[in-house]
Amino acid sequence: MPETEAYFRHAIALALEQMPEEFRSRLDNVNIFLENFPTQEQVVKFKLREKHVNLLGLYEGVPQNRRGRYGVGGALPDKISLFMQPLMFASRSEEELVKQIKATLYHEIGHHFGMSEEEIRKATKKNS
Repeated sequence: MPETEAYFRHAIALALEQMPEEFRSRLDNVNIFLENFPTQEQVVKFKLREKHVNLLGLYEGVPQNRRGRYGVGGALPDKISLFMQPLMFASRSEEELVKQIKATLYHEIGHHFGMSEEEIRKATKKNS
């Protein structure tokens, strides 16, 4: 399976292209980062402990539904991190890896929009 950062970036770009325009156009003040694993700071901040090995992605920021009517002003962009090594560990083939990258990215974008874990699970089941 490909392990290059360029491959992951390409898969992320494709996932964003395939996202319905109604969602893609609503992305606001968010950056996507690619990391091997969660950073020590993320592990401590989110109390991940040993669970971080299985963490595929992480959203950090102010969800859109909590920003108020003036948006985010001069705030730093929200951050979506995708973790390459756990994504590869969770995938048995290149096709599965691409699907997992897309699913993880969409999951974290759901948090950016202000969706809870339960709402994301329901939406995922509905659209499967």
